[in-house]
Amino acid sequence: MKVTEIFRSIQGESTFAGLPCAFVRLAGCPLRCSYCDTAYAQGGGREMSVADVVERVAALGDRLVEVTGGEPLAQEEVYPLLSALLERDHTILLETSGAVPTDRVDPRVVTILDVKCPGSGEAGTFIEGNLDRLRPRDEVKFVLTDRADYDWAREFLRTRPRLRDQTVIFSPVSGRLPWNELAEWILDDRLSVRLGLQLHKLIWGEVPGR
Repeated sequence: MKVTEIFRSIQGESTFAGLPCAFVRLAGCPLRCSYCDTAYAQGGGREMSVADVVERVAALGDRLVEVTGGEPLAQEEVYPLLSALLERDHTILLETSGAVPTDRVDPRVVTILDVKCPGSGEAGTFIEGNLDRLRPRDEVKFVLTDRADYDWAREFLRTRPRLRDQTVIFSPVSGRLPWNELAEWILDDRLSVRLGLQLHKLIWGEVPGR
């Protein structure tokens, strides 16, 4: 498989934010989101076997592991990788754009499903059927560039009542949507969503591999 990087950091997003975490960033992505902060992972990468990746993760020593990208589900080898990491008793997070079916993801994995808003430029790529495959532990994330994205995401939730019992995160694009504005909108509309602030960027700034 093509791997961009494997590293340790503080988990900056999701309900696992704040925990030490090993990250496996796979290379390649079919999308080109306007705010992408990992464009260096859209191609390239170095070839590694599943066994090599598992060994490297084990050496880092963290129980929590996130497999991300790029778009990790764009590589066929991701499925045996997830299984191998689970067999090592890791808690596995999978961050995916929603543009690839999630039907083959091991149910023990915590899937973080990123619903693309219009501001991403990729809103039409989301596979609606991925919502039907969500499990109670899975999370749904909306990355918002502006008020129009917020209104779109709010309407998305309103018209999909099955998401009322799901963990939903609204995350502002760094440098484009002020955190306090998004917080006020959430409070004004009494939305039952979590505000996500990318904790790793608050700690280290815009540093690749952190």
